[in-house]
Amino acid sequence: MGGPQSPNTTLEECPHFNAAAEINLIQKCISAGKAVVGVCLGSQLIGEAFGAKVKQSPEKEIGVFPITLTKLGTEDEKINHFGTPLNVGHWHNDIPGLTPESKVLAFSEGCPVQIVSYSNLVYGFQCHMELTTEVVSLLIESEDDLVAASKKHKFVQNPETILAYDYSEMNAKLFEFLDKLTAAYKAQ
Repeated sequence: MGGPQSPNTTLEECPHFNAAAEINLIQKCISAGKAVVGVCLGSQLIGEAFGAKVKQSPEKEIGVFPITLTKLGTEDEKINHFGTPLNVGHWHNDIPGLTPESKVLAFSEGCPVQIVSYSNLVYGFQCHMELTTEVVSLLIESEDDLVAASKKHKFVQNPETILAYDYSEMNAKLFEFLDKLTAAYKAQ
């Protein structure tokens, strides 16, 4: 899942987050043929597990903005039900690295990599389709000054706008993706 850290965060900077251990666990899961889904920081850690370095996003994104499926995204049977565009949550400043084999399935105006398929069972979501009003309320509390940031950054919304959004459509589409991924995992 997400967090304020990056894959480059050291133990000295954040003693309760061990990026190397997280990456090692992800590599073990991938090697064992498990289904792996990473969200935000998790997506960036998956990229690192495949040897692809995290990058800074062209834009900071906080709020609800549309993603657009790429041609590969419209062909991916696990996410093509998302439709395009689809409004989803965002709370990031970085993007996952890409391998030559990875497929970018969705992008936004502010970020060229929103959903990545690293393999048939390994997906990274830079966007946050799991957000709810309750979670967003907690995220807003942890932000230093979201109102000021919303005036400075094109893709940062003010707290009232973020809290007023109905997250149920994106949640339902995420649950359907997870059901499809679980079925693909069981079928192998």
